[in-house]
Amino acid sequence: MGRTRTKAKKSVSAVTNSSQSSSSSAAPAISALLDKAQELIVQCDFPLARKFIDRALVRDDGSVSEKNQAKEMMGVVLLETGEVDEARELFLTLLPPHPTAPTPPPPSAHLYLAQLSADPYTALKHYQAAIDILQTQLKGKAPSPTQGDEHDEGEDEVRSNIVRAYVGMVEVWMDPEYDLCFDPAASSTCDSLLANALQIDPHNLEALQCLASVRLSQEKMEEALAALLTFPPSSPDAPPARNQALVAALPLSVRLARAKLLLECGAYHEALDVLENVLASDDSSVEGWYLMGWGWWLVAERQKEGGEVEGSEGLTWEDIARDSRDCLETCQMLHKSQSDPDTPILEHVQELLGTLDALGITPSPIQDDEEGDGDGLEDASDDEDVEMS
Repeated sequence: MGRTRTKAKKSVSAVTNSSQSSSSSAAPAISALLDKAQELIVQCDFPLARKFIDRALVRDDGSVSEKNQAKEMMGVVLLETGEVDEARELFLTLLPPHPTAPTPPPPSAHLYLAQLSADPYTALKHYQAAIDILQTQLKGKAPSPTQGDEHDEGEDEVRSNIVRAYVGMVEVWMDPEYDLCFDPAASSTCDSLLANALQIDPHNLEALQCLASVRLSQEKMEEALAALLTFPPSSPDAPPARNQALVAALPLSVRLARAKLLLECGAYHEALDVLENVLASDDSSVEGWYLMGWGWWLVAERQKEGGEVEGSEGLTWEDIARDSRDCLETCQMLHKSQSDPDTPILEHVQELLGTLDALGITPSPIQDDEEGDGDGLEDASDDEDVEMS
């Protein structure tokens, strides 16, 4: 009997240990939950990302750093799902004087709050606070004598964030919705901010693009175009399309703004190249089709007056104007189907279409591909029958 009882005790102990081990292994590390949430945010699956972040936030075993990271990620999810006020309140918990705010606070919280601020002075304060924190981080990443020329990707990210903050400040100063743009010091302040940004990264495309925008507002078109056509130095064996690839890596909104600036500078060929890439990545962009239509119209006008634009060789101005009309009509259709709120774009599109009507430019004839499409569908159906059988 003694033996039996001892054996029973061992069995109960083994089962208990097994249960505890199973329970422990069933709970993923908080870092794993946050990695998964970040992956889902990149995939734009915000509802599922929120569930993983919630799981991380309710746990008691996470570090302070992990909890703050989870709060920041939740703020991003709230922004993406339209819960702006909730996102703002959450970002504020990461900054002093909130009792749980980390020291130093994450610069990203300041950057998000700057973009969410309706008051320009508050936005500028948040941008400057982010820059101060990032500058401290950058000093901490200064290469040591033993490091040599080793590349530090973390340093690149810090530099990029500093530049974006400076660009954000310039955009606040230039925004016509605020009174700051009418301040006599606005132009010199923007120049100073951009000089700081380009000192951090002389070949940052977003900073150079912002510089071009400022130069255009100062009616210095040649300097604006020079800024838009400045790229990081390349090696002799770099591919010819290397600069196009650098532009293609920029956010869609930045590329659209770049194309508009190029059009305003008269660099039609370069602008249309950017727009072709934009529409290849998002063919439902109302602004993309609008700028493409406007760009082709400007090319047609120049050709009609006897000038030439690279890429339009062998085409009459009527051919180019027809391409313009096709793009503008696509824009008008998408504007209506998406209930796009940008009324000025629609008004300009309708004005350009009226001008094309007056010139006798009709839409391109619709090609009848129904027969080919039918054959394709029939073939696909046959293939499916084979798979089913």
